[in-house]
Formats: sequence, structure tokens, C-alpha cells
Amino acid sequence: MASRINTSFTLIPNQKYRRSNRRSSYFSNTTDSDSQPLSTLGNFKALPLEIFQITLRYLSVKDISMLSMVSKTVSQYIINYISTSSGSKRLLLQDFHNLELPGRRQDSAILEHYRSLGLLFKRCTLLLPTKERLKYVHKTLTETLTAGWDELECHRVFNFLCELTHLSRKMQSAVCSKPGSARKLELRIRLFCRNVLLDHWTHQSDSAFWLTRILKPWPMVNQARLLYIIFGPISPQDGQVVWQKMIEGPTDESSLKGLADAIKLLYDTRTKEWTTDDVISLVDELSVVPREWLLENNARLLILSGNNICFTFMASKAVNGRALELARLIVFLALVCEKELYCMDWAVKMMQKVCKVFSTPVERHNFLQSVANAFACIIMEMLQSIMSGDREEDDRNFLNLFHLVHAQANFHKEVLYLTMNTLPK
Repeated sequence: MASRINTSFTLIPNQKYRRSNRRSSYFSNTTDSDSQPLSTLGNFKALPLEIFQITLRYLSVKDISMLSMVSKTVSQYIINYISTSSGSKRLLLQDFHNLELPGRRQDSAILEHYRSLGLLFKRCTLLLPTKERLKYVHKTLTETLTAGWDELECHRVFNFLCELTHLSRKMQSAVCSKPGSARKLELRIRLFCRNVLLDHWTHQSDSAFWLTRILKPWPMVNQARLLYIIFGPISPQDGQVVWQKMIEGPTDESSLKGLADAIKLLYDTRTKEWTTDDVISLVDELSVVPREWLLENNARLLILSGNNICFTFMASKAVNGRALELARLIVFLALVCEKELYCMDWAVKMMQKVCKVFSTPVERHNFLQSVANAFACIIMEMLQSIMSGDREEDDRNFLNLFHLVHAQANFHKEVLYLTMNTLPK
């Protein structure tokens, strides 16, 4: 079948037409077969529209995609088929998100289907203006449909999606409300941003572009709120954002990984819209969403975000005269290293590197003394908490105190190793 279609579409008329005549015959739908030797529908011209659409049912998405490039008329016929209820039902899988359906396709097969479908829509709408093309965007089609488009066109895609879904208005309502008061709205924003705009991109630069479009229109405090809504920890029961996770107690690595990956994405891509100061300010603002985090959770986020971000964040505190905050943060970096079995010499070397930010020997000495004092003060705070807390909290605080004492011993041991290795032989 493919060979017959191909033969009819590649016939070349014997008569040599002028450019104006060729254009008029291409777009004309009223000229009969005598005045138009080559129909833009080829052999399909003899078929009723219903038979043409029935024929499409037997072709794969990739085959339909190739067929759409034959002519503008064929492409329009295919678009009309996709718009019908039968075509939409066949091509736009309605149950791809249902994890409990028997015999459900593998995720990779579903993604491949939508990549092929995105390519089909891209080819069908090739001659249309950008705004018209975007009418055919459907969930995961965005990735394939916009592949190869320049940045200006992708800006238009985002503006179109915001207008179509009222995304900006929903975000404004979410960030201006009390955290957790609009749980369903927060969940909708999270799912839309992750499933439509951010996930499944192959290249980090693409993910960074769309995340930038989401965050940059907002002030820094709202950027932090949105980042938490999109990447923060969620409840395993209903998938809704858990706002108190970072405040009520120490959390685990899985709860912070999404936030850390997003921060690294913005920092590592180094787009013109994100400076180092912007990213560090975002991390600082994030640590008080919805209220000030436990320092242990803040330290764990910095470790997961990587050495560069961790050092830059700490150096910023040193430069801005926040040495006492910095000393306490180093204590909790050591505590996380102890709990997670990370190398303690990493925390010591990070402290050594930050120490060099201070300009005078006196400032360095005072900073090191602050770190030693911070260990003692935090241990005393934990002891007081144990004495005044209830039984359940006592068990948790005793375990935390145990880890902190071990962290202090291992931290100072690594300091001694480092000192001995730097002594002249």
C-alpha cells in the first residue's frame, strides 16, 4: 500500500507550469482532474472521507505521521480525523495514568507513543502559526512538539499554557494563601508543572528553561513557596504537600532530594536569568518556608545540593557577618555526616575552606572558637530538651544526642588528622 501511495504522489506533469500556476493548483480544491493532473489527495481522492478515516485506523502513529507530510490537504484530513471522537479516543490514551488497570502498558511504551504522537502533531501543524499549533498540545506532547523551537517560541508556548489553564492565577492563589489551606490547588499545580512542563526532558537545559519560566515572574519569597509546592515532600497517602515536615523533626534524604535536584538544576545550567546570588538567596528563602527549618534539615539540603552550592551558601554567611549561624550550621553538617555515614573529613575540609573566607587570622581564630562553642551549646540544648520533654520525645532526643556526641568526637579527630598532616616534617 505504501508503494502505491508513494508512486501516485511522485508523478511529475509533462507540462512545465509557471510558479503562479503551480501555487494555484496546489491550494485549489475546486479544479477538476483535467485541469489538475496531480491531486493533492492522490488515489485517496476517490475515497469518501469516512473510508479514508477507517484506513487510518490500520496505520501506526508513525505511519500516519509520515503520511501527513505528503501534502497540505492530506495533513488537514488527518487533523480532522484526530479531532473526531474515534480518532481522539484511539490516539489520546484516556487511561495512561491509571496504575491499576489490568494489562496496562509499560511506562516506556506509553512515553514512546506520546513522542510519536507529538511528532505527528508537529508535522501536521508545520505550516500553522505558533498559537494555532499550540491548540494541539496535550499533556506529554509538549516535549516532542516544541523540540527544536527557539527560545522565543517556547516563551509563547508557556504564555499560551498559562492562559489556557489559568496557571498564573492558580499560582497566585496558592502562594498568597496560608500553606496547606488550599491542598487540592497545590496538588494541581504540582502535577501540572511536573507532568506537563518539567519531567521527561532529556537535557537539563530544557528542564531549567521551563522551571525558570515558572519561578521568575514571582518575587523571591513566592519563588521559594512555589519550589516547595512543586518539589517538596508529599504525603504517601494522598500525595499532598507536607508543609510541617522540615519544622517538626529531622527528615530523610528522600524528602529533600527533589528540592536539592531543582536547586542544582538552576545553579549548574548557569542561565543568564539565574546568577549565583539568585540561587543562594532562593536557598536561604526556602529554609524558612513555611517557617524556619530545623538546622539539621537545612544542613541535609545543602549536602544533597553539592559542594559548590554548600560552600557558596556558607561563604555568603561568612561575608555577611553571620559567623555564629555559620558555626551552628557546621555542627549540624557534622551531625548529618555522622547519621548518614558520610565521610566526616568532608565536613572538616568544608570548614577549612570556609575559614579562608575570613580576611584576618583573628577572624579565623574567632570562627574556629565559635564552632567549638557551638558543639557545646547544642549538646546542652539537647540535654535540656530531654529533661523537659515527654517520654516519646526523650527517646528521639537521646538518639539525637548520641549521634551528636559521636559527631563531635569524629569531627575533632579529623581536625587533628588534618593538623598533623600539615605540620612540617
